[in-house]
Amino acid sequence: MAKFKIELDRDGCIGAAVCEAVCPKHWKMADDGKVDLLGSQKQGGEEIYFKDIDQEDYESMKVAADGCPVKVIHIQNKDTGEKII
Repeated sequence: MAKFKIELDRDGCIGAAVCEAVCPKHWKMADDGKVDLLGSQKQGGEEIYFKDIDQEDYESMKVAADGCPVKVIHIQNKDTGEKII
């Protein structure tokens, strides 16, 4: 069962590629110079994408989110609702 929800605000992405460098399993630079969150679902008309992950991927995702210079990657604990980043 997934324990964490990842959120990407793709509109704010500047293409620094820190996320892809530290966690290529979940991130890939797209042709438009912005990152894609692999396997994610888009919500509504905005460029907001969501993906659930397990504990095993948490550390690399946290490093990716912490390293994002524009802070467009967010992590939430699904069990507690706590916003981690």
